[in-house]
Amino acid sequence: MSGGDDPGDELLARVLLSRVLEPGDEVGGRWLRELGAVEVARRVRDGGPQLVGVTDKRWAGLLDRAGQAEPERDLAVAQEAGMRFVAPGDGEWARQLDDLGDARPVGLWVRGHPSLRMWALRSVAVVGARACTEYGAHMAATLGAGLAEHGWVVVSGGAYGVDGAAHRGALGAGGATVAVLACGVDRAYPRGHTELINRIAEQGLVIGELPPGDHPTPSRFIVRNRVIAALTRGTVVVEAAHRSGSLVTARAAQRLGRHTMGVPGPATSGLSAGVHELLRGDAVLVTDAAEVVELVGDMGELAPDRRGPVLPRDLLAPAARRVLAALPGRGAAPPREIARGAQTTQDDAIARLYELRSLGYVERHGDGWKLTRQAMISVRGGRSRC
Repeated sequence: MSGGDDPGDELLARVLLSRVLEPGDEVGGRWLRELGAVEVARRVRDGGPQLVGVTDKRWAGLLDRAGQAEPERDLAVAQEAGMRFVAPGDGEWARQLDDLGDARPVGLWVRGHPSLRMWALRSVAVVGARACTEYGAHMAATLGAGLAEHGWVVVSGGAYGVDGAAHRGALGAGGATVAVLACGVDRAYPRGHTELINRIAEQGLVIGELPPGDHPTPSRFIVRNRVIAALTRGTVVVEAAHRSGSLVTARAAQRLGRHTMGVPGPATSGLSAGVHELLRGDAVLVTDAAEVVELVGDMGELAPDRRGPVLPRDLLAPAARRVLAALPGRGAAPPREIARGAQTTQDDAIARLYELRSLGYVERHGDGWKLTRQAMISVRGGRSRC
């Protein structure tokens, strides 16, 4: 593995190191920055000289891992499984991951057809409790679908609860979603999400730092969250207790200068306590995808003004609305009385009444005019908002 200028050597070196270094290892990241991947791989493969910053015991453990690594075989297995290895500097590398500094991934194993770099440019993380409530699952799915409909990529961790609901929401809307796993991306974890993760790989991307066949551990779940935070423009937390792993993602997003958002829950819910803690700090309260897009999107991507539902009478011209409003709630009224109530002429009132009749709002009753049942509902709804 000599000749550091050879791109093939660089690729093999990083594939080997993905088996040797644990995700998020900042000491290993410093070696990579100072010496380069080829030299670090040579040292651990050939047994020295020992790199600085580790004990003799840990160095021996790294050498043992390197001795068992087979980077060529990992690449062959990955290719057969429809996976590829994307390293820093590659055309597909998402450069916002470089914000992690020495904790930057050695590389990412990617399963799926789209470009990771392009998708990451317009992505939002939606994370939260595994044991979420029906409310949490509903909000996550709604956010996932809404973000997809706005043209944003939904990124999450593929777990039960909020993660799975967010992925399904995006998929159900025919949108884009990325699952960041804490194991080899040729494996489905949790097992119960095998079908979901396979579907994500077909319609979107499944990515992770660990090589084919590697298994998850509690610490790997925690360090995986930094990738979710760095990859995306912002992180939305939907239900999280005080010690939830999703809060790790949110705090990583804050450290990286990304937007951090929270969906509020009931004040009495322990599963929303962590979210409420975030909202008391620098996180922004959001309730739907439009508000998320307004925060993380480009200038001009604004959420719509909040207002009540649009009633049929709201679509009428102002003059017609005034005539409609001048009719009594019960019984009929002559055109002269209606004109007086609408502050217009009798001829104008009659013209508007015939227009309203064609739309089903009013009907003739002898010499007078009265509201139809449809109009009574509409007018009462409009008056109740005044």
